[in-house]
Amino acid sequence: MKHLLLLFLSFPIACISQVTGIVEDGQTKEPIFGAKISASTGERVLSDIDGSYSISPSSYPVTLIIFAQTYLNDTLIVEGPGELNIKMNSPVQDLQTIVVSAGRRNQAIEDISISMEIIRPELFDNKGLSNLEEAIDQSPGVYAMDGQVSIRGGSGFAYGAGSRVLLLWNGMPLLSGDAGDTKWNAIPMEAASQIEIMKGASSVLYGSGALNGLISISEREPTLKGETRFKIQSGVYGDPRRSSLKWWSKSPRFHQAEAYNSKMYKNVGYTISGNGFLSDGYRQGEIEQRGRISGSFYIRPEKKKNIKAGIGFNFQVQKAGYFIIWDSDTLGYTPSGGADTSDASSTLTYAAGTRLSIDPYIKIYDKRKNLHSVKTRLYRITNVNETNTAQNSSSSVIYGDYQFQHKWKKGSAVTAGVTYLRSDVFSKLFGDHYSTNVATYGQYEQHFTRLDLTGGVRFEYFEQDGRTGDSDFYIGKDSSLILPVYPILRIGAHYKLAEYTHLRASFGQGIRYPSVAERYTQTTVGALNVFPNPNLRPEIGWAAEIGIKQVVKIGKCWKGLIDVSGFINQYDNMMEFTFGAFKPDSITWSLNPDDIGYVNNWYGFQAQNAEKARISGIEFSFNSQGNIKAVELTSLIGYTYMNPISLNQDSAYLSTFSAPESNILKYRFKHLVKADVEATWKGFSLGMSARYNSFMSNIDAIFEGEIIPGTSILPGLKAYREINNKGAFVMDLRTGYKFAEHYRVGFIINNLLNAEYVTRPGDIQAPRSFIVQLQMKF
Repeated sequence: MKHLLLLFLSFPIACISQVTGIVEDGQTKEPIFGAKISASTGERVLSDIDGSYSISPSSYPVTLIIFAQTYLNDTLIVEGPGELNIKMNSPVQDLQTIVVSAGRRNQAIEDISISMEIIRPELFDNKGLSNLEEAIDQSPGVYAMDGQVSIRGGSGFAYGAGSRVLLLWNGMPLLSGDAGDTKWNAIPMEAASQIEIMKGASSVLYGSGALNGLISISEREPTLKGETRFKIQSGVYGDPRRSSLKWWSKSPRFHQAEAYNSKMYKNVGYTISGNGFLSDGYRQGEIEQRGRISGSFYIRPEKKKNIKAGIGFNFQVQKAGYFIIWDSDTLGYTPSGGADTSDASSTLTYAAGTRLSIDPYIKIYDKRKNLHSVKTRLYRITNVNETNTAQNSSSSVIYGDYQFQHKWKKGSAVTAGVTYLRSDVFSKLFGDHYSTNVATYGQYEQHFTRLDLTGGVRFEYFEQDGRTGDSDFYIGKDSSLILPVYPILRIGAHYKLAEYTHLRASFGQGIRYPSVAERYTQTTVGALNVFPNPNLRPEIGWAAEIGIKQVVKIGKCWKGLIDVSGFINQYDNMMEFTFGAFKPDSITWSLNPDDIGYVNNWYGFQAQNAEKARISGIEFSFNSQGNIKAVELTSLIGYTYMNPISLNQDSAYLSTFSAPESNILKYRFKHLVKADVEATWKGFSLGMSARYNSFMSNIDAIFEGEIIPGTSILPGLKAYREINNKGAFVMDLRTGYKFAEHYRVGFIINNLLNAEYVTRPGDIQAPRSFIVQLQMKF
């Protein structure tokens, strides 16, 4: 929309040449805080808490562009100084993509200095996904394998312990206290807004765990209109290509139901949601049953409009069967030792558990418009192993973050804060442990006419069980000076080359401390032994990239983003589980199964700082949303080329690789393609997803061999990989129809071609499945 405003106002010569006014919602008349007003002469300001703004263009007439989150952009031509109140209108469809996680504040995705992907809620609603892991696996550059996520090849398979990717729920980390991993099925997707995936080290603002990137997801904000949503879906697995995989006589089924309701009143608001999921599992014994309730309560006092306070909660109960390794390549859906857990040889386990988080917070704007934010969380997990009570565990994480933020009217901003995290673990599997992580951080963003610069630093202190040294930083050639806190740096730049062309560059460091599971796990699963390593050290790394983003528009209602970037990530002291012999010198080797020194007892995996690695590559993505005439079209497409190489040339270490001559890191590949496209016309929608990854050339060599003659961890894997050595290509298809304004029915076919593929050794994925779905929104 474009208006011609003629302001014939007379000002004394002494008056400042300003345009002032209030930015407000065109319907509710509520003031809009944080609206960006940009002048064609280069000035840029933000509206205050009460919606007021003041901008001083260097000359007139001037064009003002007004941008506010979830509103249509407005363009005004102003002939002279004076008062101008601006009314913003909600769009039929929001074409702007706003992100929060990059700088802990709202920013347009074009203006940030790092690579980021956005997954909108319509995608995970319409695809019939059952947990967050399935949702982020749709994103370019992201790969999920059995509960662990890798961004641009930054992570391999770590047996469920530790994570280089940090998950944020409502702006706070959500990693377990024992394994340091993400419980993907416990995230309330039914209440979620868009998913933001930041690529590269992000530890300055968010701390340990964001070494490879972060995934940020927030709860939907309640509106004055209110919102009610329901979704019900049921699915069935078809038969796999190979009949030997089929263990069932009746096809396994899965069902999901969820509900969400929210409402904002004048001073208070709430959200409440629930989810239930039941699955027979396509692998024998791998059932899943869970129920969840989550919500939040907000308050904005009438006499203290500068305050917003609230509390959120999420509680889930669950029971599941855990399939760890296959019986053989022929019986790939059958657990090693069979599914009868009363048989001591069975590797199948059943476990029940709970996940509880309680999140009180408060935000206060002071008289100078500074934001003071305090966020806290109690996150408690219990795991009861019904098959082996010696593996029971519980953990509690207490998190607190105070943050200060100031924005200057010309667009610059400073963010600073202090973070505290305390973790307590009570476990028969790991032992009892506690850890403390304290950090202070700061980041400054400077805006010029076309250039934005960002710089930040964080200081981390960490101790586990009272033992210090993990966060020590050594200074000098002889490392004679030791700081007890570890510094982390980040710098970035964004330059607007043209109206729709944006150049960016960034460099960031990161650190990740060992989880309790990585240091202290001691267990046996079938022929697989895992040994503790209390001397495990933190891993450190850095990430750099340069990229360009081009905005493409067709008409006023469709917008696409083309992004091309080159990246390099490097890691030192990289923690990974390495196979070897870990017998104490005091014990003598024996071939007698009854002796303590029996060879099978002392071969296995142990977390070690074995790897120094570099991952370089290029990435292309194309994301779009909007209407082209009568057709609504959305897309999420990307290709990532990675060269993940080991810099550790120790021959003993390289001997653990299945293909050491390639020098490729374990559990990585070079090519990754993701694509999702959906078109909607007059209520009818048709969507398709495709995913391809090249062959995983390197895994742990022991998985393809034998521990001793006749004893294998994964029988038949070597032959299986020799046959299935072309990578994996998977397609999904979905269709739907929206009717009577509030209802949508859908039909989804996942793994349309019924491809047989694995994400990690011995983990054959699901065959073709069929889902019917009903969504209701009011």
